[in-house]
Amino acid sequence: MIEPFGNQYIVARPVYSTNAFEEEHKKRDRHHKTFLDHLKVCCSCSTQKAKRIVLSLFPIASWLPAYRFKEWLLSDIVSGISTGMVSVLQGLAFALLVTVPPGYGLYAAFFPAIIYLFFGTSKHISVGPFPILSVMVGVAVTRMVPDTGITTPESSNNSSELSDSILNDRKVVVAATVSLFAGIIQLALGILRIGFVVIYLSESLISGFTTAAAVHVLVSQLKFILQLQVPSHTDPFSIFKVLESVFTQIEKTNIADLVTALIILLIVFIVKEINQHFKDKLPVPIPIEFIMTVIATGVSYGFDFQTRFNVSVVGNMEAGFMPPVTPDVGIIQDTIGDCFGIAIVAFAVSFSVASVYSLKHDYPLDGNQELIALGLGNIVSGAFRGFAGSTALSRSAVQESTGGKTQIAGLISAIIVLIVIVAIGFLLEPLQKSVLAALALGNLKGMLMQFAEIGRLWRKDKYDCVIWIMTFIFTIVLGLGLGLAASVAFQLLTIVFRTQFPKCSTLANIGRSNIYKNKKDYLDMYEPEGVKIFRCPSPIYFANIHFFRQKLIDAVGFNPLRILRKRNKALRKIRKLQKQGLLQVTPKGFICTVYAIKDSDEELDNNQIEVLDQPINTTDLPFQIDWNDLPLNIEVPKISLHSLILDFSAVSFLDVSSMRGLKSILKEFIRIKVDVYIVGTDDDFIEKLIRCEFFDDEVKNSIFFLTIHDAVLHILMKKDYSTSKFNSSQEKDGKMDFTINTNGGLRNREYQVPVETRF
Repeated sequence: MIEPFGNQYIVARPVYSTNAFEEEHKKRDRHHKTFLDHLKVCCSCSTQKAKRIVLSLFPIASWLPAYRFKEWLLSDIVSGISTGMVSVLQGLAFALLVTVPPGYGLYAAFFPAIIYLFFGTSKHISVGPFPILSVMVGVAVTRMVPDTGITTPESSNNSSELSDSILNDRKVVVAATVSLFAGIIQLALGILRIGFVVIYLSESLISGFTTAAAVHVLVSQLKFILQLQVPSHTDPFSIFKVLESVFTQIEKTNIADLVTALIILLIVFIVKEINQHFKDKLPVPIPIEFIMTVIATGVSYGFDFQTRFNVSVVGNMEAGFMPPVTPDVGIIQDTIGDCFGIAIVAFAVSFSVASVYSLKHDYPLDGNQELIALGLGNIVSGAFRGFAGSTALSRSAVQESTGGKTQIAGLISAIIVLIVIVAIGFLLEPLQKSVLAALALGNLKGMLMQFAEIGRLWRKDKYDCVIWIMTFIFTIVLGLGLGLAASVAFQLLTIVFRTQFPKCSTLANIGRSNIYKNKKDYLDMYEPEGVKIFRCPSPIYFANIHFFRQKLIDAVGFNPLRILRKRNKALRKIRKLQKQGLLQVTPKGFICTVYAIKDSDEELDNNQIEVLDQPINTTDLPFQIDWNDLPLNIEVPKISLHSLILDFSAVSFLDVSSMRGLKSILKEFIRIKVDVYIVGTDDDFIEKLIRCEFFDDEVKNSIFFLTIHDAVLHILMKKDYSTSKFNSSQEKDGKMDFTINTNGGLRNREYQVPVETRF
C-alpha cells in the first residue's frame, strides 16, 4: 500500500525475501521461444508476410505511390541538380584518392545512386564516392599495383603512354574487384540480418578514425597539388614515408599547380563558411565547387596551362560507359581484410548520416536493408569499373538543405552525372588535377575540425577520449585497414577493463529512510552495527572474480578464509586442552591452567591446509565457543561483522567460472558465522544459479531479498533489535509490516519501535 502525503510517501508492506515474495505473488507461466519456434515463424508463409517482405526489399514500392508530385517534385528537381553538380566534381576528385583516372569516379557517382533509389530506406542521403572509402580502396590498389613513380628519360613517349595505360587498367580492375567483393560482404550481412555489427564502432572511434583518414587524404593529395613523383607506400608508417618523399623533392614543385590549388582552397573555404553562416537566408547553398571548376577549366584551356606550365590535367574523358569488367578472383585473397573494412566503414558512415536525417524528419530506417542497398550499389559499381561508395556528409547536406524530399532528388543527381558521362565529359579534359585535389581537401574541413572533440570528450568521459586518441594514432601509424582493426580491439579492451576493474563501493543508509548510497559521498549516513552493504556495479565473470573478492575483503576489513583457518586452529587447541583437563568453563568464560601451549601440530596444519578450510564443528564440545572471548593464550582475530549484504542490482550476468568463485566466497563468510544476503537480482539470475546447482546445505536460496532495505530490516529483526517488542501473534504470522517515512522513521504499523532502533 502506498499513501501519498504532500511531497512524501508512506509505504506499508511486508519485508520480502525472494522466496516469500514468490509465495505470496504467483508468477505467470511464460513460454520462452526456442530456436525451432523462431525457425517456424521464419519459414511460415502468408499473403501479408509476402507483401511485407516485398515492401521491405523494395522500399520504393511503399513511398512512390504516395509521392506528392505537386508539392515535392520541384523541390526534388532543384535539389537533384545541385547535388548532381557536387557529385560530378566529387567523383572526379575522389578518383584521385583511388589512384585511378578521374573519369572512373563518375561511374562510382552514378550506379550507387540508381540502385539506392530502389533499395534504400533513407530519403535524404546522397550515395556515391566518399573520401575515406576512396583512400581505403586506394590503399588496396597501391599495394596490389605498386607505382614507383620513377620515369626513365630514355623511354619514348609512346611506350610511356602505353605502360601508363596498362597500369591504369590494372588499377581499375583491382579497385573494381575490391569494391565488388566489399559489396558482396555488405549484401551477405544484410541478408543474414546482422547489421548490428556496426554497433561495435562507437561515435568516438568513428570520429577518431575519420579524422585520421582525413589526414591520410591530405597527405595523399600533396603529390597532385605539388605535382611530384611520389612512390606509393601501403605498409605501416606509410604516411611518414610519403611525407619524407614529398619533402625531399619539394624543390621540384610545380608552382602553377601549387598556386592554383591554394587559390581554389582559399575561395572554397570562404564560400563554405558563407554557406554555413547564412544557410537560413540562402535559398540554396552557393555551388562553389561547380563555379570554381568551370572557371579553372576555362582558364586552363584558354591559357594552355598544360603546354605553358607543364601542369597535370584530367586528360582524355571517353564518352559513354565502358564495358563491364571481369573481377580478378586472385586479388580477393590478398585484399579480404581491406574489403571487410571497406564494407563496415561504408555502412557505419552511411547509417550514421542517414540516422541524423531520419530523426530530423521522423521516418523509420532499416539498418539491414541499408546494408543490402549499399551492397548492391557497390556490386554494380564495381562491375562497371567504379569503386566503393557510401555517402558524404557535405553532399547529403546539399541534397537535404536544397529541399530534397525523397530519393527522386537522387535520381535527378544521377541524371546530371549521366549527362556528363555521355555528353559533356570532354569539357573537363583541360581541368588540372591540382584543382580536383583542392576540391577534395575542401570537403575535409568538417573531419579535420573533429580535433575539437578531444577536449569535449575529456571533460565528459575520459575512456571515450582515450579511444579517440588511440584510434587516431593507430590509424595514422598502421594505416586505415590495420588501424581500424586495432582501434576496434582497443575499444573492446576498454570495455573489458571497465568491467574487470569495476568501482565497487560500500553503501549506507541516508536520511534515515529506505535509500542507500555510497558512504563516502554523504555526511548524514547510518550503517547498522555489524552490517556491511557491498555493491558491485558490473557483471561478474572469470576476468574480475578475483578483483571482486579482493574488493570485498577490503570493504569488510578482513579475509574470511584466514579467519576460518585461525578458528579451526584454535578449535584444535581448545579440544586438546579440554581432553587434557587443562581448560575449564565458568559462567564468566574460559579458565586455562597452563600458560604455554606447544604448537606441535603446526606442521600438520601446513601440510593439510585443506582441513582448516572446512566448516567449524563444535558439536562434540560440551560448551559453546564465543570467538571474541577465548583464553588469553589462544589468539584469533576478532570480528564485529555478523551480516553482509551484496547489492547485485547492477550485475547483469554471472558465468560458470565466476559462479564457483562466488560460491567459495559465500561459504567462507557463512563458515565464520557471517550471514550473507544478495539483493536486487532478477529472476533469470536466480534461475541460472538453480540450473547450475549453485545451492547446497550451506548456500541456500533463502539468502535472496528484493531490496537492500528488505535485507536490512530482516537482519534487524533476526538480531532481536525490534522483534522483542512484537506480540506473539506477529511472531507466528512471520510477516512484519513496516511504515517507512521519508522524514526518518521505521515503525511497525501497530507498534511504535523504540527510538534507539529507528533509522
